[in-house]
Amino acid sequence: MSFNFYNPTNLLFGRGKLNELGSQPMPGKKAMVLISNGKSTKANGYLDRTLEQLKKAEVQTAIFDKIMENIVKEVIMEGAAFARENQCDFIVALGGGAVIDASSAIAAMATNAGDLWDYVYGGTGKGQPLANKGLPIVAIATTSGTGSEMNGFGVISNLETKEKIGFGEPSLTPVLAVVDPELMTTVPAKYTAYQGFDALFHNTEVMMSKGRSILSETIALSAIESIAKYLPRAVKNGNDLEAREYVAYGSTMAGITMQLANTTAQHSMEHSMSAYHHNLPHGAGLIIISKAFAEFFIGKHACDEQFVKMARAMGMENADKPEDFITALVKLQEDCGVADLKMSDYGFIPDEFMLLAKGARSMQGGLFESNPCKMTDEDCAEVFRKSYQ
Repeated sequence: MSFNFYNPTNLLFGRGKLNELGSQPMPGKKAMVLISNGKSTKANGYLDRTLEQLKKAEVQTAIFDKIMENIVKEVIMEGAAFARENQCDFIVALGGGAVIDASSAIAAMATNAGDLWDYVYGGTGKGQPLANKGLPIVAIATTSGTGSEMNGFGVISNLETKEKIGFGEPSLTPVLAVVDPELMTTVPAKYTAYQGFDALFHNTEVMMSKGRSILSETIALSAIESIAKYLPRAVKNGNDLEAREYVAYGSTMAGITMQLANTTAQHSMEHSMSAYHHNLPHGAGLIIISKAFAEFFIGKHACDEQFVKMARAMGMENADKPEDFITALVKLQEDCGVADLKMSDYGFIPDEFMLLAKGARSMQGGLFESNPCKMTDEDCAEVFRKSYQ
């Protein structure tokens, strides 16, 4: 029953909510508009619509369009310099999880001296506290995956050290967030699935976490039910707005549940995977290891009741054993066309398994503390081995 929850974000959720942006109070007069280095935001008209709304709010803009899928430190530092040079006093992050993740780091480095890794905890980061408050952030989500619009944290890659580590603090949480499923209809089926499973695992890991509470569990089960029911529909038909809306709900709620209880080492392990193989989409990596990861804890009987609850939320009304969660998980992966993802397709080899295991603990060792029971490096390597094909 014990929990601590605070969130300063004004959340506008639902169809057509982008049209309300211009009537909202803004945290500054000039926005750095942060978008990806792809074409979709411009081609689909989302950027023009956002700029129109910002103009309505009498906000000047400067566009930075260099964010990639697995964000690297150098682009964060370039973005921070851009914000200072253009005298931007807040950030509008328009995009998926990578763009919104990047906004937290850019917001911090726009107002603080030195290098991002000076302020990163874990790995080779120096763990220094931020001296100055970061720029305010307005987040506009165009995908359903990370829930980053509801918290002040993101994950950044350091190519030089081969690390992928979380960065942020509560003060970097967006002051305003827009989650409009109409902006998500153009996401390709494959990425709809990857992102949807990322959102699912945020919630399933919170359910397994030692830090779970009555509130985190209530929200997470609601999100798991929504994603399991509607993700296959969103993958099959991207224009299914009802499906998009429910998957978006599950993703945004994960942004809240992760503030109430940490995710587990499943996320640490995937971040290690994509730190060493930068071409691996985060959601795909999570899918690949998900079955073996859950089976480890089921074998230990670490949180049997939680697995049964999740299986029921995923549509197995009569679930009565933890293995039913695996059945529901595999079926959902099959229904979304992602059951046959292979580590080997992304360049992994069996000799790397212990390297990946040690990397997971080095980069994000704190998440291992949230696991429902102890998990050694050898255990992690075995999960990778069982997941390999």
